[in-house]
Amino acid sequence: MAREHRHPPSAACLSASMRDLGYSLETAIADLVDNSISAGADMIDIICNVSGEHPLVAILDNGRGMTEGELLAAMRHGTGNPRQFRSPKDLGRFGLGLKTASFSQCRSLTVVSKRGGALHGAEWDLDRIDAADDWLLSILDGADIKVLPYVNRLVSHGTAVIWQKLDRLMEDEAGDRRDEIVNEKLAVVGRHLSLVFHRFLSGEIKGYPRISIAINGHQITAFDPFCRKNPATQVLPEEIVRIGEAEVRLQPYVLPHHSRLSASEYDYYQDRSDFISNQGGYVYRNGRLMAWGDWFRLVPKGEATKLARVQIDFPNCLDEAWTIDIKKSRARPPHAVRERLRQIIARIVGRSVTVHRGRGQKLFQENRAPFWERYVDHDGIRFAINEQHPLIASLGKRLSSEDADLLRVLLDSIAASLPVEMIYSDYSTHPREINQKTVDESLTMDRLRSLRQVLYGDGPGDANAFLQIVRSTHLFDGQIELAEKFTSEAFA
Repeated sequence: MAREHRHPPSAACLSASMRDLGYSLETAIADLVDNSISAGADMIDIICNVSGEHPLVAILDNGRGMTEGELLAAMRHGTGNPRQFRSPKDLGRFGLGLKTASFSQCRSLTVVSKRGGALHGAEWDLDRIDAADDWLLSILDGADIKVLPYVNRLVSHGTAVIWQKLDRLMEDEAGDRRDEIVNEKLAVVGRHLSLVFHRFLSGEIKGYPRISIAINGHQITAFDPFCRKNPATQVLPEEIVRIGEAEVRLQPYVLPHHSRLSASEYDYYQDRSDFISNQGGYVYRNGRLMAWGDWFRLVPKGEATKLARVQIDFPNCLDEAWTIDIKKSRARPPHAVRERLRQIIARIVGRSVTVHRGRGQKLFQENRAPFWERYVDHDGIRFAINEQHPLIASLGKRLSSEDADLLRVLLDSIAASLPVEMIYSDYSTHPREINQKTVDESLTMDRLRSLRQVLYGDGPGDANAFLQIVRSTHLFDGQIELAEKFTSEAFA
């Protein structure tokens, strides 16, 4: 008969291994913000001070705080069973986040909490764990707590998490280079938190207060990945999938074409997210963004679908079905959700394609004689210059048959050599920088005179028809007023 043998892991080895679960600075801090929100905090201050003799990062909140017993439980690895029932407002799962997130960035973790006027503190130090190869937690007394930085900011209730021995934050750099590295990382933290907690920052999650997050005194503003304030954003009908007694809500959006964004809006979105890589589903657990930028292999990412987004909300009682990981950065939809998403995704993507191609379609449709024509046949899609355009037709009539043939060869060569790949690359990465317009007024006037001469020679002409041809060339976009002035004078 088998006998039982108590065989605990090495504290030194396990604590070292837990440091490398894949946390970055921003995901580690986001895990601690989860705890603050779950504790009812509406003010969270993140302080990074690396200029002193003992660099540190502190996360302070005004949540309900903890008793000594609750603090000791929070400091235990594996505080709660992920299968046990938790409050619908609980953003945690494994009871590991505080420890694993902190140890990914530092070797000393101190937590001080205040409730009912009583302060309690505890500290994990990896150097002490390594030396003893045992889980030795330091319980702080009043004198220990008094000398800790920033703890005096806890007024009536709240919690302070302090990271010291920051062996990874500064990457062994010093001076200006150290400050540059830290500032770059803090900027990434700010962008990450503004997205992950944007619905809490904007106060739209029922049952939670509107929260405030600051990094070194600078307030973070919510970043809405769905651009909902822009009237050109399309909001499609919401879908609901029921799994047992729980609901999963799927809200599709189609973002505006970049031409419908103001310059400030475009810069704001371009600075914080890449439209192509961030298309797809945005998975929220209790209002907190868990994962984004993925179509779950239901449809490939592409330039034409980059404006499609789906907000997917599920409660924490479905964690097991969504296979949430410790870092809360991965989530895979259960089968029922995938099937419903598969049903609506064509409609969502179809809208995105329509918006993305809409401007080009409009340019073709608004001109009865467009300069370029788009053909779709068994060989695929191709673009060709429209030989029936009035400018080309008029020029062809002035040429001999041999020269007219040469003109057609030239036009076919231009169409065949259209640099599609280069245009695609430039347009997909820097659409606002594509500019085919001239701003030289004298050159514009010379072109307008030449155009009139080709079309009408020295004879009279139709002013309205001339203006329509001017617009169809798009050579004078941005200078239509000048073209109208020329037309009124030239055809008077």
